[in-house]
Amino acid sequence: MAKALVAYFSASGVTKKLAERLAKATGADLHEIQPEVPYTSEDLNWMDKKSRSTIEMTDKTIRPAITDKVENMASYDVVFVAFPIWWYVAPTIVNTFLEQYDLSGKKIVPVATSGGSGMGKTNQELAPSCPGAILEEGKRFEANAGESELKIWAEKFL
Repeated sequence: MAKALVAYFSASGVTKKLAERLAKATGADLHEIQPEVPYTSEDLNWMDKKSRSTIEMTDKTIRPAITDKVENMASYDVVFVAFPIWWYVAPTIVNTFLEQYDLSGKKIVPVATSGGSGMGKTNQELAPSCPGAILEEGKRFEANAGESELKIWAEKFL
């Protein structure tokens, strides 16, 4: 069985809970992608054109700094990357995370939460950040997706 990691970014706690259930269901290690400067509710106000999240998602070159790295990334075969969908893609902090590592040959599996948006252009936006990796087609889950549902879905990547 492949050694797996669930790395997640959670702005409000919803994705964190899903990521914890996914890690438990698959026996994967868990790593939180933590922004160096935490997001406030004002930062996350997508209706404010001057909010931090709107600015980051409008300028795709922005890479928010994160606090720590996975020290043993080379030991993982599969990396599930969990995040909330922002503007039909992964937040650019996910690109920051992926770009820190040589992910050549690893399976990268996007896992998203959303109030209703689909995966949109997530893979298209993440692909340049993980050259040489096998970027799998991810899935958006309801926030309350159960361990059994997550396990059945994730097994095809392990």
